[in-house]
Amino acid sequence: MKKELRRQTLAMLDQISAEEFKRSTALLHEHLLQLPAWKQAKTIALTMSRGKEIPTMPLIKKAWEEGKTVCIPTCFPKTKEMTFYEYTPETKMTSSYFGLLEPDPFESTAVHKEAIDLIIVPGVCFDQQGYRIGFGGGYYDRYLADYHGVTIALCLSLQQIRHVPAEVHDIPVSMIVSEKGPLYQK
Repeated sequence: MKKELRRQTLAMLDQISAEEFKRSTALLHEHLLQLPAWKQAKTIALTMSRGKEIPTMPLIKKAWEEGKTVCIPTCFPKTKEMTFYEYTPETKMTSSYFGLLEPDPFESTAVHKEAIDLIIVPGVCFDQQGYRIGFGGGYYDRYLADYHGVTIALCLSLQQIRHVPAEVHDIPVSMIVSEKGPLYQK
């Protein structure tokens, strides 16, 4: 069921024009930047977006402008674990798991999860209880199992679905923000 919901949502995202996507994501970014969770965070973790994912580079640049520490994850498929590393303009990046741009773990500084105030959690679709369908690796659910900071998912309103078939290991996010504003907050 998750695979089909993922496929359907990605197909809908493919139907959005570039102009509409750009306009909607700009509004979404504005809503995020007004939230106390963003304003109060000193260290923010998020992925390097690609394709029809919500663009993260504008958020990374804004975080740097505001003096925040930015962290980007590296996934380790052999252990199914993920570690966040500090990301600066000088960080050496590698293309690895799923073709994602990730910090080179041998040349980057790892950041422990207790030091991260806010994690922007990626995903394909989301429900009103904060559950998400990601890209199928389970990395975020494992990482978030013992994370106690704020988690926010960014999505276009078309990515919100009635119900995600959550499993026992699925971890809901603290808040979902779309181009229409916050959609969910626990």
